[in-house]
Amino acid sequence: MSNRFCLNPVSYHGYGAIENIVTEAKGHHFKKALVCTDKSLMKFGVAAKVTDLLDKAGLAYTVYDEIKPNPTIENVLDGVKAYKEAGADYIIAIGGGSSMDTAKAIGIIIENPEFADVRSLEGTAPTKNPCAPIIAVPTTAGTAAEVTINYVITDVEKKRKFVCVDPHDMPIVAVVDPLMMESMPKGLTAATGMDALTHAIEGYITKAAWELSDMCHLEAIRLISHNLRSAYAGEKSGREAMALAQYVAGMGFSNVGLGIVHSMAHPLSALYDTPHGVACSILLPSGMEYNAEYTGEKYREIARAMGVENVDTMSQEEYRKAAIEAVKALSHDVGIPGDLKGIVEEEDLSFLADSALADACCPGNPRNPTKDEVIAIYRSLL
Repeated sequence: MSNRFCLNPVSYHGYGAIENIVTEAKGHHFKKALVCTDKSLMKFGVAAKVTDLLDKAGLAYTVYDEIKPNPTIENVLDGVKAYKEAGADYIIAIGGGSSMDTAKAIGIIIENPEFADVRSLEGTAPTKNPCAPIIAVPTTAGTAAEVTINYVITDVEKKRKFVCVDPHDMPIVAVVDPLMMESMPKGLTAATGMDALTHAIEGYITKAAWELSDMCHLEAIRLISHNLRSAYAGEKSGREAMALAQYVAGMGFSNVGLGIVHSMAHPLSALYDTPHGVACSILLPSGMEYNAEYTGEKYREIARAMGVENVDTMSQEEYRKAAIEAVKALSHDVGIPGDLKGIVEEEDLSFLADSALADACCPGNPRNPTKDEVIAIYRSLL
């Protein structure tokens, strides 16, 4: 058996990394960019940190800023139209996972027009060509979409999200500059940070996990547990560490998949527009409890990475509980709700469970869930 590991050809990290966007664009002899972002990042001048560099260098671009927090099929189709009308030959994606996911779908369709029906991209679509070149510039420290082969689109008509997994969507350049993340409000810092922790923990225990992905995930867990609280407090060092941590988590989970927490979180965003990171954070401890008996000794290493002391003297039951309690404590300390009260309606549980079981993340879970078990997890948080 062999294991595949996909990463960006090039990535830049640390304060000042965005200066390399101009160098990369010129080095690839690109002519015009479609800048994919959202109206908030335009309004508050975050996207301008990049477009000002393009203006100064005389690089042409057109802005497409209609992207929604949970990007829709319509967003993608409008973006494809904007790309063609602009005469663009590459994309600069500025934002969180929404901007980058939209950019990936646009780029795939541009180079694989037989997949113009966005729904046809669900799962592992057999695209033939790499997507239009993408330079990905995250403004949140959570999704790691700049280094993953995944993207998620919302089907408004069917009230569901669908996951697309395609090595052809990998951005050719990732620019992970904490400067782009400094304007994140505390709530978004918390939600995206806990999303990154969910990526790391689920990726570490997924069925496909192996030594190289484990190395990434354990380091991401360590970095997040030691730095999310300070990032939440607005400390510069914490933000820089979280920018790296979420990327490292993405290096891992992109290549081995996720699990039931993500598969259960996606329908919450699709049906109730719940922020993805909040949904993941609320579900993570319950998902860990559900999976505990199927994870061997891995919870001991999760507890150790999160700073729990004396794990080697603990029983299996003790270190599993310690790992889950450490996650709960971190989530609490950054202001994430502890339950789904006020979010989930009892009458929606059957639909939510069906959506979770159909989600592309579900098969990677270490334990094979039933519909009744998924409903029970949701209901336990009401």
